[in-house]
Amino acid sequence: MSPSASSSRIAGKLGLTDRIFAGTKARKLLSTVEAGLEEVDRTLARELRSADAIADAAGRYLYEAGGKRVRPMLALLTAQLGDGATEAVIQGATALEMTHLGSLYHDDVMDAADRRRGVPSAHAVWGNSVAILTGDLLFSRASVLMSRLGDDAIRLQADTFERLVLGQLHETVGPEEGADRVAFSLQVLSDKTGSLIAASAQAGAIFSGAPAEYEQPLITFGEKAGVAFQLMDDVIDLSDDPGETGKVPGTDLRAGVPTMPYLILDQRTDAGAIALRERIDAGVARIADGADPSILDDDIAALRDHDATEATRLLAEQWAAEAIAALAPLPDGPVREALTRFAQAVADRSS
Repeated sequence: MSPSASSSRIAGKLGLTDRIFAGTKARKLLSTVEAGLEEVDRTLARELRSADAIADAAGRYLYEAGGKRVRPMLALLTAQLGDGATEAVIQGATALEMTHLGSLYHDDVMDAADRRRGVPSAHAVWGNSVAILTGDLLFSRASVLMSRLGDDAIRLQADTFERLVLGQLHETVGPEEGADRVAFSLQVLSDKTGSLIAASAQAGAIFSGAPAEYEQPLITFGEKAGVAFQLMDDVIDLSDDPGETGKVPGTDLRAGVPTMPYLILDQRTDAGAIALRERIDAGVARIADGADPSILDDDIAALRDHDATEATRLLAEQWAAEAIAALAPLPDGPVREALTRFAQAVADRSS
């Protein structure tokens, strides 16, 4: 795969080429990041291969389906605050992307998602057990990669993986009676999505030898940008354009996963909001009992047009603004500008 091909997957979703890497200095930075992404892709392709036929096919399945490569891109970007795309940066970025890939196999099983990245989900092809074990295999290989980089890398991987698991656990169990469900969901997003994006931004600084005082701002930036990213994913999940999501509209809701537009709808007390929520709840229950998921088509469309979805978009913009504010301790220059534009692009995706 050429560097332009690997970067185009990001540009196509987030508009990085035109919106983030704008200007002469930023174009030079883009070229550097593209070269690093090409190296990450080569490393991923190599590390995902296995002598076992099933492990090889299943392990490479979602990688070969595409993806935005947001996490390695951030690591390569923040590495420019130090010595650039060192071998350690490439290894760390690869391990974190592999961790992300592993989480997708598990997420799709738990959410009963039929599609991922425009193709049938792994569990739809091989069954739940193979999909779960494939995710486990990717997690283990990511840990092996990190172990080559020393104790700090092992700790980063372990802490991030713990938060991923806790986020999924809390999402599965749900909030305690009387808890603020929006606040609870934001914490889940911080753990499930924000932690891995934060780790990627931090990894670029750690493994490139950047000044230690940059790490905490990058952690805060990554976590808040990650939450903004997931909030917009909740908006995009309702999109009626299959090319935008690679999934049918409302996949998460149909599987009983309460996304942020639904949670904000649940806070509304007007008759229309209450009626829509009740119809969605009834439809989810019927789907769980075996009904065709298409019974929710009209209600998914109604939620997409409801102001609860617009409120979710505004919440994403708020978290993106907080991410940008966290960058204040970083030096002025193309890296900080690109990170700022990244956060802006995350909250301004189409839906």
